Amino acid sequence: MADPQAALLTQLRNIQSKTGRTIGELQDAVLASGLTRHGERRSWLIERFALGYGDANTVVALIGKLPAEVAGGGTPPAAAPTAAEAADPLDVLYAGAKAGLRPVHDAVMALVARLGPCEQAPKKSYISLRRQKQFAMVGPATRELVEIGFNAKDLPAHPRLKRLPPGGMCQATTRVGSVAEVDGELESWLKRAYDAAG
Repeated sequence: MADPQAALLTQLRNIQSKTGRTIGELQDAVLASGLTRHGERRSWLIERFALGYGDANTVVALIGKLPAEVAGGGTPPAAAPTAAEAADPLDVLYAGAKAGLRPVHDAVMALVARLGPCEQAPKKSYISLRRQKQFAMVGPATRELVEIGFNAKDLPAHPRLKRLPPGGMCQATTRVGSVAEVDGELESWLKRAYDAAG
């Protein structure tokens, strides 16, 4: 069950991030406005600071009742990361029986690094590689194979490539089980996808 106090502190942190002001500063501004009714104060915050209804309502409701963590205008403490958040996403992907595939993943990422800059977005079962759009995905498919998906329509037919039905995130995939299979062919397919996402 979610902790209501933790949820409130997260909401207060988000309000401060959106407005660039502490909760105390926002409440002082409300008091300085001269408005006395809750609904008027809430509407004023929505209009003046572009807050949503719920955020403005919380700021007004907490006037004179700020949690100790933010009393005095401080920033609510950041929530401690969960074990999964604190861990390297690759350690999570390549845990247990899939741990032996980490060098294969690293070899694929070395090829990607040669192509140029890109964003690496960890997902639950793979890493998404993006430029202006996703161009590839890399992650363990089985205990023995890493799968690389390519978002590129012009890949040549090849026995190592598996074509996927239209409409998916990738048009083709390949699977590799050793660093030796991370070769020039794979690099050329990654480059086509990389260039197409540019």
